[in-house]
Amino acid sequence: MAKPQTRPYSRYTRDAISLMGDLIRKARLERKQTLEDLAERAGISRGLLQRIERGDPGCGIGAVFEVAALCGIPLFGLDRDQLRNTVRQMAETLTLLPKAAREATRRPVKDDF
Repeated sequence: MAKPQTRPYSRYTRDAISLMGDLIRKARLERKQTLEDLAERAGISRGLLQRIERGDPGCGIGAVFEVAALCGIPLFGLDRDQLRNTVRQMAETLTLLPKAAREATRRPVKDDF
C-alpha cells in the first residue's frame, strides 16, 4: 500500500506542533542564535530547522526534541534530572511486567504436521 501524501492531524496536534515551533524560534532568537548555528549544533539542515520552527508535522520527532533540548525548552514540563528520573521509574515499572508484555518475541511456527 502506498504511503498517503497527506495525513490528517487533529486540531490539538496541529496546535501543539505549532506551539513547539514557536517556542523553539523564540528561544533561538532570545539566545541570539542564527538558524545556521543551531542547525549545525543539532546536526540537521537549515531547511529542516526552518520546517520545525514553522510547525511542519512531517519533521522527525527526534530532530524536534534535540532542537528543543538545545534551546533549553523543557520536554514534558520536566527539567533534565526530572526527565531522567521519570524514564528510570518507567523502566523499573516495565521490568515488573511479565516478559510477554515487555517484549514481543515471536517463536517460529511449527507447521510440519
